[in-house]
Amino acid sequence: GVCGCCGALRPRYKRLVDNIFPEDPEDGLVKANMEKLTFYALSAPEKLDRIGAYLSERLSRDVARHRYGYVCIAMEALDQLLMACHCQSINLFVESFLKMVRKLLEADKPNLQILGTNSFVKFANIEEDTPSYHRSYDFFVSRFSEMCHSSFEDPDIRTKIRMAGIKGLQGVVRKTVNDELQANIWDPQHMDKIVPSLLFNLQSGEGTESRSPSPLQASEKEKESPAELTERCFRELLGRAAYGNIKNAVTPVLMHLDNHSLWEGKTFAVRCFKIIMYSIQSQHSHLVIQQLLGHLDANSKSSATVRAGIVEVLLEAAAIASSGSVGPTVLEVFNTLLRHLRLSVDYELTGSYDCTNIGTKIIKEHEERQLQEAVIRTIGSFANTLPTYQRSEVMLFIMGKIPIPGMHFTLPSTGSGPEGHRMIQVMLLKSLRQVTCGFKTTNMLTALPNSFLDPLLSFALLEDAEIRLLVLEILVSLIDRHDNLPKFSTISIISDISVLKLKVDKCSRQDNLFMKKHAQHLYRHIYLCSKEHNTVQPHFEKLYSLLALISMELANEEVVVDLIRVALALQDLALSGEEALPVYNRCAVHALSSAYLNLISQLTTVPAFCQHVHEVIGMRQKEIPYLLPEDVFIENPTIPKTLEKLEGEVLFQQAKITEVLGGSGYNTERLATPYVPQFTDEDRLSKRKSVGETISLQVEVESRNSPEKEERTPAEEITFETLKNAIVDSVGVEEQEKERRRQVVEKFQKAPFEEIAAHCGARASMLQSKLNQIFEITIRPPPSPSGTITSSYGQTQSRSVPVYEMKFPDLCVY
Repeated sequence: GVCGCCGALRPRYKRLVDNIFPEDPEDGLVKANMEKLTFYALSAPEKLDRIGAYLSERLSRDVARHRYGYVCIAMEALDQLLMACHCQSINLFVESFLKMVRKLLEADKPNLQILGTNSFVKFANIEEDTPSYHRSYDFFVSRFSEMCHSSFEDPDIRTKIRMAGIKGLQGVVRKTVNDELQANIWDPQHMDKIVPSLLFNLQSGEGTESRSPSPLQASEKEKESPAELTERCFRELLGRAAYGNIKNAVTPVLMHLDNHSLWEGKTFAVRCFKIIMYSIQSQHSHLVIQQLLGHLDANSKSSATVRAGIVEVLLEAAAIASSGSVGPTVLEVFNTLLRHLRLSVDYELTGSYDCTNIGTKIIKEHEERQLQEAVIRTIGSFANTLPTYQRSEVMLFIMGKIPIPGMHFTLPSTGSGPEGHRMIQVMLLKSLRQVTCGFKTTNMLTALPNSFLDPLLSFALLEDAEIRLLVLEILVSLIDRHDNLPKFSTISIISDISVLKLKVDKCSRQDNLFMKKHAQHLYRHIYLCSKEHNTVQPHFEKLYSLLALISMELANEEVVVDLIRVALALQDLALSGEEALPVYNRCAVHALSSAYLNLISQLTTVPAFCQHVHEVIGMRQKEIPYLLPEDVFIENPTIPKTLEKLEGEVLFQQAKITEVLGGSGYNTERLATPYVPQFTDEDRLSKRKSVGETISLQVEVESRNSPEKEERTPAEEITFETLKNAIVDSVGVEEQEKERRRQVVEKFQKAPFEEIAAHCGARASMLQSKLNQIFEITIRPPPSPSGTITSSYGQTQSRSVPVYEMKFPDLCVY
């Protein structure tokens, strides 16, 4: 104590510290004396902790006495010592420093809080040589978070305090994130304070949209905005997050959006997750997506607007996620989205659902519709990030979810009857349409197996016009691999197709095999879809696109011949009165046939064929323009009330086309045979309006894929080519037989008991009817002593008794 009174006897470090303070605080730090103090601290690092303690003591006294000029000088000295001294003894000095920063942050004066924050930020930027075992930043996290929410009256000071809070949080993260010995900043107790504080400030500047994957260089004015500073801080925080910390960083974001009802506006939620997706390491993207999916599940009974908001965020997140980063559970992503699509359909049909918090909640139909559209768009967005093979799996997966007429449902029954099943069919087909957009594969045979195409085509025969249109859109999307579809969006007679600049590749071996297997199936559905009474303009446009794209993408010589036969069969369909088609439909089918023949004639480049087609179209333009697309597929077509019998030059002649194409090497025998679609069991399965009935399955299914067989003349010459074809055909027959057996086994393994029972009942009744037929054929007259009973004309009497009804004498029975 005595030494303290006498300046000369005081310790040197105290004298050096005292000398840096001027008599008038306005003069600022005495720089010459500050240099002496710094030199002394560097020369005797063991004294650094004492210097810090003494500076801290003086500063506390000045704060208490409101001598803020000296407080600023003391903090400046602390900062300079901290920046200059990077030695092992700094740890103890830091304790004094942090104690002083804490003292300033606890003060009521905004200026002192900002001063303390600025010093802390300088300290945070120092990389210490040795780790700290005992330092705690809990107070700083809490205090800086509190400053972020400042509600000071003066707006300018409020902004400064909030910005100081954001900078402080940024400093805490920088100081702790790389130091393994520190308390983990990623713990929920810290993240639950840091993240909401940042989001609160980000929301206050919502007018400025997030600009780019990485923050651009902002102007000086922008740097003063809390929102801009927050965004940089938030990006830095997320950029430092390791694999195990992503969840802790994203969960508070989800909670904040929930608590403040921010999903419904969508824009802020989308902005937040754009920042998250662009800031985290790309290999962690799937973790964020999985958390969003989990949050969607947790909100399954929230309002449609909340669910739609989460789905919209998922849509944006999926678009940003790099290819293949949806994660290992790709199908689980689609399963979750499809489940919510089904739930939404249920809610819409039932009109309400039980909500745990507020009892029964009434559904707004238009909100559910918006949600459904958002889910479908999101499914498409996810699919676009996948490679082709995974997208093919997803298509199969969705197809497996669609209730198919005559089959048991893979989706649980909604309890809403046929209408519910129809809505699910429509929604899932819309999802499938989104997935197939932009789907390009070199090998269609493997990408589109029977298990996908067969159920898809069975929907093309349903009476529901919307479902048929969706199926056609999916087929067109799958076949269009060179982006030719936009060129065929409308049906028209194109005089020169070279202006379309079509991209045509040579048909590959895989494409030939695909058409060999599925061509007849596709033709059937084009023909049968044209026959439907409720087929309207969009259907005809898609049918035209489908015919055109098959010609461009999958056509060999045999396919071209068959397509011409189908077009001529469509003309015959429009001419015949058997189907009782409305006049508009008959004109539309004529127009479709003429537009397609005009296209295929130019693709085949046979001059005589082109000439015949142009002559017929020319005659129609003069005499009956309502049979051409330009007069049919418009808003108000001028269609006659009845269609007169057409003949002669206004019709495309099969004989004439056979003759001109035969001269160019096409198969005349096949061309001369009119196209007739095969009728299979599938028609009966698909035509039913009710999807709830049980269908008896027939085991003896005809081979659907075999092309129409033409009768050969007995005197046909046997050549090497004939023998080779016979061998190839026998292999095909064996393959079909194996496939048929596999289908039979699969049906008996997987079909419900009721269907098997119905099938066996049908077999039994069929057997009985066959037996009855046999018995009726083998009937004989009853025995009589005089032999056969004859009439007066010598003919056998017409009345006769079947053998099994005859009465034999007892002697004959043993």
